[in-house]
Amino acid sequence: MQNQNKIATKELCYHCGEPLDDIKLSLDGYDFCCTGCKSVYKILSENNLCNYYSYNDSPGKRIQNANHFEYLDEPGIINQLLDYKHDKASIVTFYIPAIHCSSCIWLLEHLYKINEAIFSSRIDFLKRQVTISFKHEEISLRKLVEILSNIGYEPLISLQDVVKENSHSINKSLIQKIAVAGFLMGNVMLFSFPEYFGLNSLEKQFQHLFGWLNLAFSIPAAFYCGKDYFISAATSLKHRQINLDTPLALIIAMLFFRTAYDVIFTNEPGFADTLTGLVFLLLMGKWVKQRTYHHISFDRDYRSYFPIAVTTINNGIEKPIAIEEITIGDRLWIRNGEIIPADAILMKGDAWMDMSFVTGEAEPLHKVLGEIIYAGGRQTAEAIELEVVKPVSQSYLTGLWNNENYQTDLKKQNFNDRNAKYFSLGVFIIAFSATIYWLFNNDNHKAWAAFTAVIIVACPCVLSLSTPFTLSAILSIFDKKGFYVKNTDAVEALAASDTIIFDKTGTLTCTENATLSYTGILDYYEQTLVASLVRNSSHPLSRQILKHLHYEEFLPVTTYTEIPGKGISGTIHHQKIYLGNSSILPKNTAIKESNGTHIVIDNQYKGSFQAVQQWRSGLPQFIQKLAKKFQLHVLSGDTDQEYAALKNIFPTKTKINFRQSPHQKLDYILQEQRKNRKVMMLGDGLNDAGALKQSDFGVAITDNINNFTPGCDAILTGNSLNLLPNFIALSRDGLKVVKISFAIAIIYNCVGIYFAVQGTLYPLIAAVLMPISTITIISFTSIATHYFAKKNKL
Repeated sequence: MQNQNKIATKELCYHCGEPLDDIKLSLDGYDFCCTGCKSVYKILSENNLCNYYSYNDSPGKRIQNANHFEYLDEPGIINQLLDYKHDKASIVTFYIPAIHCSSCIWLLEHLYKINEAIFSSRIDFLKRQVTISFKHEEISLRKLVEILSNIGYEPLISLQDVVKENSHSINKSLIQKIAVAGFLMGNVMLFSFPEYFGLNSLEKQFQHLFGWLNLAFSIPAAFYCGKDYFISAATSLKHRQINLDTPLALIIAMLFFRTAYDVIFTNEPGFADTLTGLVFLLLMGKWVKQRTYHHISFDRDYRSYFPIAVTTINNGIEKPIAIEEITIGDRLWIRNGEIIPADAILMKGDAWMDMSFVTGEAEPLHKVLGEIIYAGGRQTAEAIELEVVKPVSQSYLTGLWNNENYQTDLKKQNFNDRNAKYFSLGVFIIAFSATIYWLFNNDNHKAWAAFTAVIIVACPCVLSLSTPFTLSAILSIFDKKGFYVKNTDAVEALAASDTIIFDKTGTLTCTENATLSYTGILDYYEQTLVASLVRNSSHPLSRQILKHLHYEEFLPVTTYTEIPGKGISGTIHHQKIYLGNSSILPKNTAIKESNGTHIVIDNQYKGSFQAVQQWRSGLPQFIQKLAKKFQLHVLSGDTDQEYAALKNIFPTKTKINFRQSPHQKLDYILQEQRKNRKVMMLGDGLNDAGALKQSDFGVAITDNINNFTPGCDAILTGNSLNLLPNFIALSRDGLKVVKISFAIAIIYNCVGIYFAVQGTLYPLIAAVLMPISTITIISFTSIATHYFAKKNKL
């Protein structure tokens, strides 16, 4: 019977691990259960991808009967599925239920080796998503799906938001391991009771039997339930790093081998109870952590996230609405510099789309009438009219905001990452030192006890939980107050800021309430020309001029150009119109005064608009609060007519510069950063995109307009600007909470290690103390974060 079991164990499919049927297929000395699994292996072998099998044993899924994907040849269905399509390249995101291990990630990120037309693939393991960029002229969407299906990763294709529907899906593999670990722990504890309460002479005969049974239960606990820790540790060591799973993998291995040694050679019970209990507690902690992350991800991806609006056109009337209210069939009016919030068809206008937000390509793409324009593009020419063909996906915009094309410093590490390796190294040094000490003193029992207890009592789980729990709680508080920060790493950058640079228009001023006066004469037709031109711009001053003119009928504009910080120009009915500061006007234009926004029509100077800016309410008090802790600067693209007012608002040492181009703003930030300053930039997101991206923490101020910019780290509603000192204070307090939790963990570890190195702390007691410390830290971070939020009046 035993021999039969061994044979059955060996006769498994090399690809999927399923038992082999009567008909066995072989290739290269490996056996397969069906032609599908054999075909997958052949594909991987031909493309030098057999490393897929080195990460996990039998990592594949059994291949079912081939599906027919003829429907993926239909253009209408293709357009519904694609995230983006251009002349040569397309991007698509699939939900793939079969993603379950590190081998899956490795294979799906190496799809380019199977077909050269696939040039990029990125995996989101928690959501089981793969985003693939491919050349649709060389490989069709149907062929791409067939490749995925042939290697065992058939996507779940639905025209609905499958990711949203599956956001609460349970990690069945983890649940299965928790169940197995709980079963093993319960049985091991049962067989350990006689050892706990003492064995009399009659029960001694069972001691050896119970020891062997516990050893048998320890094997699946260590090498099935704890497998992921070994994989994570091996991967980190392969990349010459030590992550927080490395000491956990070491202690699981050492507890198992110690138990095996005791049972086989010394007739002692070993540490099977500690091993199974530790693995069960670790897996439960992982499950709680994953559920928390899923909740955070769902909360931030699938609600009305960005405080931006878009202009709709209904029966010729323009109306701003929140983007979550957009429905299929709505007509959108997208001005120069605005983001396309949903896939739509171009109905009117000349579209030149900056798709760098999506693809990283900086060259604008020209779109013709009737062509589809994908969400995430930014219009760089005249205003255009679009008709929405797909609903808005907030999760898609959130993904674009975190797109790797806009990650300026990929080597930047957060507080947790910086300290994890030192913590792990310190634990190893202490554990090995204690072991060596007791071995030299000829006390093998205390050597083993010291080693195991040190690593258990210094479990790093608390370190991996404290930072995300604290910073995610802070993000949630920020969101409720109109401050939308990109991610938890950005919170640390916010806390580190020591210099704040302000733009003026749209940041310190509220353009919605600005008052305009006009010097000069414009007849009705000329006013129509000006209104038609400024209607294409999203600049606050342009919108204010349009509001001032009270026009609802407009003329078509051609050759529209907008130069950030200078002005706009265009052609209407063969007449060239300029509107902006003196630098954009034709040469030799005679202007009466340098300040103001000038108008030139067919080389004739018509006059200028003078804007009296309305400062945001409570601005002097707001600036006084910031001046106590930060160096303040003002960089404005406008003229210096507001210099006197700004000098009264800002401290005397504040540097105030006018007529700053976007390039000059960026250079100014670079100069401050060379002085080792941590710069926060606040701008309106329109003319300041480069400066926002260059700064250590860029904030785009929004007042019900679509100025979502990829370069910023946060979006702040205008009416919440006065809360900025409170937000900064809470971010700094949040880092204090993280550091205090580290200090608590270190104190706990020092006390525990003090007893552990002496060999007097039983490993099982250490294993019980470990989850208690984790619960203590999580409770502390939650209570402390909400305390500091109330303290900072948030």
